[in-house]
Amino acid sequence: MIETLLVVTRRGGSVDTTEPVALGEVARKWWADLDPDGTLTVETHREILGDPSRLRQLLENLYRNAVEHGSADSPSDADDSAERDGPGVAVRVGDLEDGFYVEDDGPGIPEGEREQIFEPGYSTSNVGIGFGLAVVEQLVDAHGWDVTVTESESGGARFEFTGVETPDE
Repeated sequence: MIETLLVVTRRGGSVDTTEPVALGEVARKWWADLDPDGTLTVETHREILGDPSRLRQLLENLYRNAVEHGSADSPSDADDSAERDGPGVAVRVGDLEDGFYVEDDGPGIPEGEREQIFEPGYSTSNVGIGFGLAVVEQLVDAHGWDVTVTESESGGARFEFTGVETPDE
């Protein structure tokens, strides 16, 4: 995580060059590379314009966050473990009209805390250091996108990324 933060900080600012990225394809590949405890469902075939390395950091941070906060054996969710189907979290990536979303089936983020989660050092877990979502926000800003945090259909966290360009535009 510290290495990712250093890379983002060194690059700073906006993304200078973008290229078409097959969102569903890379979402699957980067999930497999990370090999987290859980399942990934991809419901997109869309190509988006982005910086592949920064997009990878964004997705990996969301994946890690979902696993840390949503898995049955997560320290912060021990009381909820009996309600889960298995040991890992379920993450889904899909399309929005002008972007995409990443959601999980974890405990979600209370509405009153949704703005705070992007502050560096903010964490509700004793596992992380609270920079993952701050990095996500920096990566979103660098691309010129917007991010909204809401609740997934299953009650988990849902991150919606809008203002995302496609090669067709």
